[in-house]
Amino acid sequence: MKKYKRIFVVVLDSLGVGAMPDSADFGDINVDTFGHIAGCREENGKNFNIPNLVKFGIGNLHKMPGVPEVSDPMARYCKLSEKSCGKDTMTGHWEMMGLYITKPFQTFTDTGFPKELIAELERLTGREIIGNKSASGTVILDELGEQEINEGKLIVYTSADSVLQICGNEETMGVETLYKYCEIARELTMRDEWKVGRVIARPYTGSKSGEFVRTANRHDYALEPFGQTALNALKDAGYDVISVGKINDIFVGQGITESNKSTSSVHGMDQTIEIAERDFSGLCFTNLVDFDAKWGHRRNPEGYATEIESFDEKLGILLGKLRDDDLLILTADHGNDPTYTGTDHTREKVPFLAYAPGLKGGKIDDMDTFAVIGNTIADNFDVAMPAGTIGQSILDKLI
Repeated sequence: MKKYKRIFVVVLDSLGVGAMPDSADFGDINVDTFGHIAGCREENGKNFNIPNLVKFGIGNLHKMPGVPEVSDPMARYCKLSEKSCGKDTMTGHWEMMGLYITKPFQTFTDTGFPKELIAELERLTGREIIGNKSASGTVILDELGEQEINEGKLIVYTSADSVLQICGNEETMGVETLYKYCEIARELTMRDEWKVGRVIARPYTGSKSGEFVRTANRHDYALEPFGQTALNALKDAGYDVISVGKINDIFVGQGITESNKSTSSVHGMDQTIEIAERDFSGLCFTNLVDFDAKWGHRRNPEGYATEIESFDEKLGILLGKLRDDDLLILTADHGNDPTYTGTDHTREKVPFLAYAPGLKGGKIDDMDTFAVIGNTIADNFDVAMPAGTIGQSILDKLI
């Protein structure tokens, strides 16, 4: 059987393609991130300029306004359902690489963090905490940034995700001080009653409301995966495991041989294109977070559509760099329907689009777990998946 020397997995963060059967149990009714974005474009009389994704067969997944089906798709395509209990970044990515999560991470969206946690964080940082609510990162900066700077306070907030986020002005607080506060928060939130998936440092510049800008020095302090994943297996077998974007943070460096930090999704694709120009043997694992962070949570379908178009343009460049023994997989980690109520992720199936030069495209059976991705990669490199992981390889469908 032919094997691939290099595999590229690109996660279009939150680009779901329709509700799962249990989506109502998560508060999500008739959600469809990609389909509803396409529908908004058609309603506004604008073309959805995504020629490469259309050629791959994304319009063949199900009927979507303005996104045609193609009779001879370039990619093997199907939908993947999430087996784990959740709809967050870590659950989705960990499952891709073989882990089964049975208990969702805690969220504090409706209540803010418990007063006991806030009191401990104030004691250990020496700063009074302001905020402590669910908010958009840019909105809370405009609301409280001046107070943080002028009074030496500390902005702490959350979102619809399982996160505790801390803001820090790079000029007045300093990035290293902000990171130290986040390390304190990470240790505190290891307790079961306060446990969140990630603590996120949110550095910014500026001195007054309306002029604050978040910088690329964001840093995520995630929980370590509770078990070995396909990434560990690949690294231990001597293969390259190159991360782009927040992949390294999601896996806390576990199983990663090289980490590349991105400033945007466009930058992440530029990095992936540059990596494709190199010689390596193994996996390049890319996360493009702007779909989710900039547009999904902010319920901006037009911004999301434009981001997809920017990705499609970069996809065309990446395709020109792929070699005969390369495999490219496009997927997502959950949904985040920008036309839905609230600001939360949405429980959705995700696309699976696999392309290799010379591989004939077409439909393959839908799968009941994201873990087929990690299993297929491990199978390709003749590496055994770690004990306790889930999923099965579909490599035979991609040759």
